[in-house]
Amino acid sequence: MVGITHLRHIGLITPVIKEQADFYEKIWGLDKVAQDEETVYFRGAGPENHILSLHAGEKRGLHHIAFGMVDKNAVDTAADFLASKGVKIVSEPGYLDEEGKGYGLRFVDPENRCIELSAWVEMHTTIWNKKNVDPVKLNHVVMNTADLDMITDFYTNIIGFKVTDWSEHQMSFLRCNRKHHSLAFNQDKHASVNHIAYEVDTVDEVMRGIANVRKGGYQEIWGPGRHGPGNNIFCYFQDPAKFVMEYTCYLETIEDESEWRARVWKRVPHLMDQWGIAGPPKPETRAAMGGEPDPGWVNVKALL
Repeated sequence: MVGITHLRHIGLITPVIKEQADFYEKIWGLDKVAQDEETVYFRGAGPENHILSLHAGEKRGLHHIAFGMVDKNAVDTAADFLASKGVKIVSEPGYLDEEGKGYGLRFVDPENRCIELSAWVEMHTTIWNKKNVDPVKLNHVVMNTADLDMITDFYTNIIGFKVTDWSEHQMSFLRCNRKHHSLAFNQDKHASVNHIAYEVDTVDEVMRGIANVRKGGYQEIWGPGRHGPGNNIFCYFQDPAKFVMEYTCYLETIEDESEWRARVWKRVPHLMDQWGIAGPPKPETRAAMGGEPDPGWVNVKALL
């Protein structure tokens, strides 16, 4: 299997790139590290070169999700393995021309999501300009899928993730390290972005983040609360392009992987929010998380 170490960043396609860039820099708490006419890159308080990139496009959707690997050899080995399994590689292993450089490849999964595997990416060593809310890194991303069993099988048996938990037969929570999940899938009618979670250090920062977003003229759509699967504190919002994103902290860590057995959580209100403050998501929130059908930009480009 592939040998992923961690979640690096996510790229989003947006038709409102200026408004969205202003939101993440002036309200959400990220720092802009690079920009051109088509793309804006943002870092968090951690050393990762960037955790979010925005790409100008006519319709919102996923551009790519990037995961880390140990070194160049790991990337090359992954390319050979993926090819042997019939996975479509859209960018062969090589030195990357995106912000942060590094060495990597890109492939598409069975639902045409573009996935990047990279190593030797430039890290930040400069001091972070501290704010009252400092998103450190991407904690996890959740994607909608038209076939939960198929996509879970692909990411476990081919890519090497492990199933940590299930939310009945509605969601699978997948880990690539000791954190409860870096990637999760939600059964829906189509493939799309469900939500993107940014990690902060404390519950105080989650609450200050809510205040910042409210002052910026936006409102939370679910939370604050504390999930059952993952045991993490959460609060969800929508950005100017209507992507759903989350402030989160205290995600569960798997102490002994040899003893871990995936649990199946009931989809009941007190396990969606253990505090009983937020309760289950409202229909409007579920609709926002459902997003719009996303055929994948690589697939669309190939048809042009």
